[in-house]
Amino acid sequence: MKNDISAIGNALVDTVFKVPHELIQELGLEIDQMNLSNAEEQAPIIKRLVESGAETISDCGGSATNSLVAAASYGAKCFHVCKVTDDVDGATYLNSLKDAGVAHNGNMADSAAIPTGKCLILVTPDAKRSMMTSLSISSEMGTADLDLENIANSKIFYIEGYMVTSNENYKCALAILEHLKSYPEVKIALSLSDPGIVAGFRDQFKEIESYGLSYIFGNDDEAMAFTGAANIEQALLDLQSKSFTSIITMGAHGSAVVTSSEIIKVDAVNINPIDTNGAGDMFAGSFLYALLQNKDLTACAEFANYGAARVVETFGPRLSKEGYVETLKSFQKN
Repeated sequence: MKNDISAIGNALVDTVFKVPHELIQELGLEIDQMNLSNAEEQAPIIKRLVESGAETISDCGGSATNSLVAAASYGAKCFHVCKVTDDVDGATYLNSLKDAGVAHNGNMADSAAIPTGKCLILVTPDAKRSMMTSLSISSEMGTADLDLENIANSKIFYIEGYMVTSNENYKCALAILEHLKSYPEVKIALSLSDPGIVAGFRDQFKEIESYGLSYIFGNDDEAMAFTGAANIEQALLDLQSKSFTSIITMGAHGSAVVTSSEIIKVDAVNINPIDTNGAGDMFAGSFLYALLQNKDLTACAEFANYGAARVVETFGPRLSKEGYVETLKSFQKN
């Protein structure tokens, strides 16, 4: 049976903390940005967060992971290319994927290797999230970790933009794209992931684009970084010159779907935000699921806006199983 979506992305155990702005400043982090770190740099941060008594939750994460969990929870058949270590966090991650119904290649590095990746996510009262990510073993994927047959047997292949930050992961993404040249029926989607990543790894993003994309996903800041535009309206116009469809989230201003012939704007859902962490991942997973149901682009964006809004109303990057079911029922009803 064909996979609906296969993806390559970082395998991370997410630990989310509710914190005041003052603690973000004390820790020297930048609001609403992702910072790469290592396990040693995370250790004192974790100690300080525990000492603060911050409310916290933990689960398997990573951008592509969250998108696949959303799509699989709606009923899509999903496959994930990722890497963990044979440690407690690695077992937690793979068990969580299994529980969500996401298949995976299952490769685990020896327990003596560097640990499974971990992401600390600090959420402030204004619902902004600041991330400190230690990719660890996740940054060391190799060709032995790829299942090219399973990936080629997919309707959509989704690339997490963070893959460009590791030479090994980037080589794996390119190896898959080379393989998919023989399978032109597989649609290729790319997440821009972070404006700083787009600006810092522009050549890598351009090389991925050269393989022939069908879709890109990003927010307004990422779209501006990708196009070099000074504002989002100009970025949307610039994206119209591309051969692919661009799906751009704009926070309280909703989202826009950009094709060569039109720019479709869809209003946001009016909510009281709690935590924006995972909203873009949920948006992408929801949009792709609706697309696989042969919905038009406006309907896909409406469903994705609604799904993302549900996550923003929740502490943490995902919904409960019941939450996904309720979100899908609302989609089907409308």
